[in-house]
Amino acid sequence: MNLRKTGDSWKFATEADLEDFVWANLKELFGLIPLKRQYYVNGQICDILALNDKKQLVVLELKNGEDRYIIQQLTRYYDALQEVKPLQDEIDYQQPIRLIAIKPDFHKDNFTDRKYNHLSIDFFEFAVLADGINYYLQIKNLDNGKVSKIEVPHQDRERNEDIPPPSRGLMNRLTKCSSEQHEGILKIRQKVLSFDKRMEEMSSAVGFRYGNGNRKTSKFCAEFYFDSKGIPIIFLWLGLKNNSSDRISRARIWTDWQSNALLEGYVPSGIGVKMNSSKKTLSNRVKIMNELAYNENSKYRREYKYIYQHFKDRNRIARKLNNSEPLTYEERKLLEIDVNKFPVNYGGERPNIYKFDHYDSLYGLVDLALERWRQRL
Repeated sequence: MNLRKTGDSWKFATEADLEDFVWANLKELFGLIPLKRQYYVNGQICDILALNDKKQLVVLELKNGEDRYIIQQLTRYYDALQEVKPLQDEIDYQQPIRLIAIKPDFHKDNFTDRKYNHLSIDFFEFAVLADGINYYLQIKNLDNGKVSKIEVPHQDRERNEDIPPPSRGLMNRLTKCSSEQHEGILKIRQKVLSFDKRMEEMSSAVGFRYGNGNRKTSKFCAEFYFDSKGIPIIFLWLGLKNNSSDRISRARIWTDWQSNALLEGYVPSGIGVKMNSSKKTLSNRVKIMNELAYNENSKYRREYKYIYQHFKDRNRIARKLNNSEPLTYEERKLLEIDVNKFPVNYGGERPNIYKFDHYDSLYGLVDLALERWRQRL
């Protein structure tokens, strides 16, 4: 396994490395039988599905760092599995589905969310320990204090002398970025280039691409694309059908450059002119509709054409959502607007009001792209 030293402690180099190790050692760590991993069901992707010796289904969600939304994720997985009930020949759905969250540490919000969630969710905290010669994964059940430990066959990733420093071209690009973008890009670059010795950085007139060379047969993993204003956009090579397919394509990623991210759609090359235009148009409409909904003195309240257009947009986007298609950040924000605040109805019944509390983890998506890249080599 790939391990990396951070300060005085060790951790798995990527979330995919953590998942690989837990999957291979489910019996030793939890007494469970592996069933499926990265399993797609009803629009959700579960990290690991496993069984106990009585065919009870166990869902494990793993994080290699802090995440405040793991309870919400497990709740959605539970709902999807209960609704579809897949793999019925192997799973006894008469027994309750067990949910397990595995993280290096739990934020206080995780405990608050679990406190008011009616599902039973077990918290397991893990640490990578070193005794100078060997490395171990220690997992502690935070509810009963039980501890298990297993040795980790490892490849040290403490030193990064083989990773070239950022080029002058990249640093010139970063001078036009915000501090969050600057830090995020360098952090992702470090993660990608330290993942595998075959990973290379290739520059172009519009950005920087990462893969095993720049030949026709090369496989790519990630790209930083800088638009005409110098604004960076991340592309990752992920699965089609909202990352549920084994077929890989170049996916455009929205991010707040902190931890939240969103797969917005697929762009084979370039920036995605059509998507860019749609995002700009919808961003303006979101601004107008928010003002119309929440400001009674808005100049737009007498111009019903904006409301009519809004309902048309909502219907189109809702169809995409129902078909489990990727939504852009602006499409999500448009669906979140409270239509009950509008001065007039349109088209009969008012549509649903959506709330998107969950976003993907930016670095989790990078980890997934790295794992997909490795599988394709």
